[in-house]
Amino acid sequence: MKKLILLLLFIPLVSFGQDKKSTNKIITDSFVENYNSEDYKAIFLMFSDEMKDALPINKTSEFFTTLNLQVGNIVNREFVKYENASYASYKTTFERAVLKLNISIDNNQKINGLFVKPFVDEVLSKNAINNLSIKEILISKNQTKLIFEKSKFFPNQTQISIAFIKNGDISYYGIKRQNDTISIFDNYKSIFEIGSITKVFTSNLLANFIVNKKIKLNDNINDYLNIPFRNNTLISFKSLSNHTSGLPRLPTNLDLEKVNPKNPYKEYEKADLENYLTESIELTENLIGKYLYSNLGAGLIGYTLSEIENLSYERLFNTLIFSKYNMLNSTFNHNELNEVLVRGLDAQGNEVPNWELSVLASAGGILSNVEDLAKYGIAQFDTSNKELELTRQKTFKLNENMDIGLGWHIIKSKSNNQWYWHNGGTGGYSSSMSIDVKNKNGIIILSNVSAFNPSMENIDKLCFELMETLTKNNSKL
Repeated sequence: MKKLILLLLFIPLVSFGQDKKSTNKIITDSFVENYNSEDYKAIFLMFSDEMKDALPINKTSEFFTTLNLQVGNIVNREFVKYENASYASYKTTFERAVLKLNISIDNNQKINGLFVKPFVDEVLSKNAINNLSIKEILISKNQTKLIFEKSKFFPNQTQISIAFIKNGDISYYGIKRQNDTISIFDNYKSIFEIGSITKVFTSNLLANFIVNKKIKLNDNINDYLNIPFRNNTLISFKSLSNHTSGLPRLPTNLDLEKVNPKNPYKEYEKADLENYLTESIELTENLIGKYLYSNLGAGLIGYTLSEIENLSYERLFNTLIFSKYNMLNSTFNHNELNEVLVRGLDAQGNEVPNWELSVLASAGGILSNVEDLAKYGIAQFDTSNKELELTRQKTFKLNENMDIGLGWHIIKSKSNNQWYWHNGGTGGYSSSMSIDVKNKNGIIILSNVSAFNPSMENIDKLCFELMETLTKNNSKL
């Protein structure tokens, strides 16, 4: 369930005198007060004329509303330094993330530069000790270096579990950071939340129904549900699977300001989703047919298929996927897991509860390990498997380098190979999975790195960079 999107940048080139430094603190104090009280109009009035032109009141309100929904209020602010002799930089602790807040002011004591982005703690990377080795000569020195360089930014107790698939053969490599030392750790059987990689399996369910002629890809879900949609809104299975339905990321009757931020989807149940469909659903006309990533859309696929079969989504997944591919360690219920479950961490490295996605579970609720996911990756190489082949068929062109299948993102790699990829992120976990069917290669990464960790994108970067190493012609991985 990704991603944290935080970026606002208008930086002038001005120098800081002592008076301006003290004024900046006063202005920043007022900014924080207005932000926490959700008075975004007051923030807009603090802008210089140039800032107001660049960021009108509606965009200002939209940005800070989204920011607050994602990370909550500001609870602490720590001055770091003045950067480029032009703006003050603060390590800013929000309720659900730690971000860098940069603010500059002009000679009229107006904000003319504002920059919000994830705060990367350089101390973590500087203190990291590399205790990795080339395990039984199964991975290369370069791959070991990549793993360390991408993981050194994560806190103590971080675990990363990796499955390598090379020419159809599987091997595993795991690490853990303890006392700032990053060492090999045997965790290929350990369970993590996989987040939105779940959508790949949800699309597999959809493909199963299509192959078995229970539905057609272009059918509208309305035809299979016994509830009237507001304004007779029509939504196809295809548009849900490739994120072109025009639906928002989440249903509008899920108020993230009123939920437990550590388990935000737990209380959103079937009745709430049905109420949304009958009372609240509204598609913006110019967004229909365009790519707009939607957890709601994937949740609707699982909900609809469950209604068609009159079975819970857990039963559907267990019967049609987990059992079929011998994924015996995969589940939606974290309460079934004991010592094999790796505890999720927040951005600071504190343990957090597992997410329970209730009726939206088919968007991101699976828990699994790299051993099970590797079995599923290997299954992709069976060209006679009509269901899996259907999930990989292009249904939408996103840009020159990426298409969308059913769930899978289809990437043209640097080496001109075609990769099928998806990632995932929850409050305590991040994941990334990429498969090269033609060359029978793949990388699967599960971790307890929070989606709110400022360096969480390193999980995807590691996946892609390791995939590139598999294209090289050598005897080792």
